[in-house]
Amino acid sequence: MAIHPQVQAYLDYISIHNPLPEKPTLQQSREDVYGYIPYAGPQSQEVDVEHAYFTSPTADLHAVIFKPKNVKPNAPALVYFHGGGWIFSFPLRYAASLSNICAESGFIVIAVNYQKAPEHPFPTPFDDCYAGLLWVAAHAARLGIDPKKIGVGGDSAGGNLAAAVALKAADTADVELAYQMLIYPCIDTDFETESYKAHATGFGLDRTGMIGAWDLYVPKVDRANKYAVPARATTFTNLAPAIIALAEHDVLRDDGANYAAALEKAGIDVTLKQFPGMIHGFLNHGQMVDGAYELRTWLSAQIVDAVTRGRRAGE
Repeated sequence: MAIHPQVQAYLDYISIHNPLPEKPTLQQSREDVYGYIPYAGPQSQEVDVEHAYFTSPTADLHAVIFKPKNVKPNAPALVYFHGGGWIFSFPLRYAASLSNICAESGFIVIAVNYQKAPEHPFPTPFDDCYAGLLWVAAHAARLGIDPKKIGVGGDSAGGNLAAAVALKAADTADVELAYQMLIYPCIDTDFETESYKAHATGFGLDRTGMIGAWDLYVPKVDRANKYAVPARATTFTNLAPAIIALAEHDVLRDDGANYAAALEKAGIDVTLKQFPGMIHGFLNHGQMVDGAYELRTWLSAQIVDAVTRGRRAGE
């Protein structure tokens, strides 16, 4: 379908109120994120927010923990990695989205603030995220989490990191994940897919920006590594079931669709939904786009279902 009228209104609004130079500096792009926080909508009042710190191989890192006010003992958990092209953003940018998912699902949500490229290219952000998962698993009892009901998730670049973390968890058996939740994830470095061509400009995230983000995050010499580019994975033994949400008008639409097809071919349980009329990043457009709430509600239902029925494939 055509781009949703609310999405078009959002794009028109930010073009006036949040303009960036044609070629913004890295610092300008990072500062610009703060101006987008209100567009996500209100934070849930049914959730408490805590802060924690853990150690990765190269740094002490910050995590934001969202807990339902009526949280039950041994709650399921979502370890979340935010988007931002691996180069900007932070967990509290996602406070509205993650607090709503937390409240709707009853899950404890732990958002990891990993180090960013280009100062810290691959594998540092990936290593940070994996360390975050291990920290949650090791401290599950203290956090009030059922260690058998931990999943990972992320959007865009964070979806890349979540997919990669799920692959390593399957390879090492360090943590048996209950699910992986991938929201319009960056999975491949093929910039000639139909969705890249059809949405190269004019839909928020553009093709040039995505190529630039990949160049800052992963040197070409590392692009055969499946933990950098999950599309390079050829085996999926023990991989967690996947929940994949896509936006119709997004350069990354085919990344997610192709990965879903590869996982299904390998026998992994996949739940895939494409949201018509939506663009990249709409998870955080709740102030202006009703589809953000539809996505949050759908994701909440899917992760609840995943931990309720347990692993059915990829075991």
